[in-house]
Amino acid sequence: MAEPWQVFTVGYEQAPLSAVLDDLRTAGVGLLVDVRAVTASRRPGFAKRQLAAALAEVGIDYLHLRALGTPASGRAAARTGRYDELARIYAGQLATLEAQAELADLVRIIRAGRRVCLLCYEREAARCHRRLITERLVLELPVVVRDLVPTVVAS
Repeated sequence: MAEPWQVFTVGYEQAPLSAVLDDLRTAGVGLLVDVRAVTASRRPGFAKRQLAAALAEVGIDYLHLRALGTPASGRAAARTGRYDELARIYAGQLATLEAQAELADLVRIIRAGRRVCLLCYEREAARCHRRLITERLVLELPVVVRDLVPTVVAS
């Protein structure tokens, strides 16, 4: 068996951009894969263009895989704590041709040796579709998944 690749995930809820960037650099991430369906954000620095620019400044590449994002109905389920419903809705999303193609792209990127981190909003990976993506990756590749948990901003 090939040596397992490390795949990271991170949720930026409650975290400043600087904390996320620090965790990515510490983990040696070379490519941040944005798996949000909607890349606009009310959190400073996390809208697509701002995020990509901040990552470039610290030598990390950015890739948005929109079809791996959660549909609106899945986001609504997650916001209200209906995680089983989120999983059901997201399974339907992953079955689409677009999501299958992007998942295959992600597998190729990891196989090529890129150190990848999946990004979404939800802080807890267990309550996010990132977990569902990594469960699929484990079926395709020898991967070890590590969830990064950036420092929270004090309110």
